[in-house]
Amino acid sequence: MSTEDTAARVLRLLSLLQQRHSWFAQELAAELGVTTRSVRRDVARLRSLGYPVVSAAGASGGYRLGRGARMPPLLLDDDEAVAAALSLRLSSTHAVAGAGEAALRALATLDQVMPPRLRAEVRAVHAATDPLHRPVAEVSPDVLLTLARACRDGERVRFSYVSGTGTESTRTVEPVHMVTTGPRWYLMAWDLDRDDWRTFRLDRVRGLEPTGQRFRRREHPDPVEYVRSSVTEAPYSRTARVRVRTSPEELAARVPPQVGSVAPDAERGWSLLTVSGDCLEWIACHLAMLGWEIVVLEPAELREAARSMAARLAALAEGTAHGDGAGAREGAEA
Repeated sequence: MSTEDTAARVLRLLSLLQQRHSWFAQELAAELGVTTRSVRRDVARLRSLGYPVVSAAGASGGYRLGRGARMPPLLLDDDEAVAAALSLRLSSTHAVAGAGEAALRALATLDQVMPPRLRAEVRAVHAATDPLHRPVAEVSPDVLLTLARACRDGERVRFSYVSGTGTESTRTVEPVHMVTTGPRWYLMAWDLDRDDWRTFRLDRVRGLEPTGQRFRRREHPDPVEYVRSSVTEAPYSRTARVRVRTSPEELAARVPPQVGSVAPDAERGWSLLTVSGDCLEWIACHLAMLGWEIVVLEPAELREAARSMAARLAALAEGTAHGDGAGAREGAEA
């Protein structure tokens, strides 16, 4: 058998090992059309290239890809290569510190070895797409990895936390789950010092370290819903609850989870919406933009805010001044 045939078979073996958790030697031999002895030789070749192929003892022992000391080359099919390239493109603007530069390096490496037909597809998507950049709160990859392991292993962690007002405190928590809203990452954890569930913005975490202390997992609320409630209601001074004449599915499609909470209403064809902000007129304006019939439940002041906003919009539509006359004259002179 030629060297080219052997190399092709080794690549085929690698592809098979990536498709399933484990294979028996006889199964691999049947897939490759060779003997189990040839399979063992090809496994040895993969190991020499840095692939951590783990084998079980016995005549019919199985093989699987394990964890190595370094990252070996990857073998991707067409769909996987395109998906990886597009994901790396999006990751270049991610909120994880350093991830953008690393993603661009990985994208350049992948682009270099992709077949021309796949490269053309990826570049076509890139050329037709532009991200709408917005400031993001960067999070260290070490913070994410440390918390991910702590969530998985049930290990307490300790860190310094800077609040929104700039106050710094030391916290010891039992982490449960991380949630991302896109520009920001949050941790839901049991705060041992305050004896309650808390949400922490990860870009405000400093000096994170595992304690080595394991904990028994507590009954906890749904992490996504808990974080959603924390970031949509707790940070703001005003909260409004309204009934909207549409289904919860249609309303949820228009209101992102980090903006408002949608729930079914007792009356069919209606939904309940909870939304927060620091200005009732801002809330009224966004509710009006939904386009459905809305009934205010609370607070009553939201109706007055809506009337005030309606007057301003009417003045805007008529082209007349509204509010402080001096301000209007200054605007006209400008």
